[in-house]
Amino acid sequence: MAHWLMKSEPDELSIESLARLGTARWDGVRNYQARNFLRAMQPGDTFFFYHSSCPQPGIAGIARITAAAYPDPTALDPTSHYHDPKASLEKNPWSALDVEHVQSFRQVIELATLKQQSALAELPLVQKGSRLSVMPVTEAQWQAVLALA
Repeated sequence: MAHWLMKSEPDELSIESLARLGTARWDGVRNYQARNFLRAMQPGDTFFFYHSSCPQPGIAGIARITAAAYPDPTALDPTSHYHDPKASLEKNPWSALDVEHVQSFRQVIELATLKQQSALAELPLVQKGSRLSVMPVTEAQWQAVLALA
């Protein structure tokens, strides 16, 4: 099993809404490197659920991958914010996957706190200029974040 970090804007999908739903589709990723990480995920892999573009960005909890990546249906939906006019049924470059709630943290681990941890210095999230919405997390980084929770 591998570990990951995935970002979502809470008004799109929050850890609270995932906890309420139990499972959800993770879609709308429109960066090729992030998409490739999505495609590398396997059922059973866990990820830190990061709230982004909100008043208190940070890691809000843990979720698990329940299904391998499949073509992202939002790319084909002209009413979707994530619609890609170049995508077709035969050639859809974007992927989605299914996830389930594992744990919500009592408090969000804020980005400022994460940046202060030397054990997380190599995590792309805390590096200047990194805007990836999906990224791998090493076992050491995983444990360092868990220690903060």
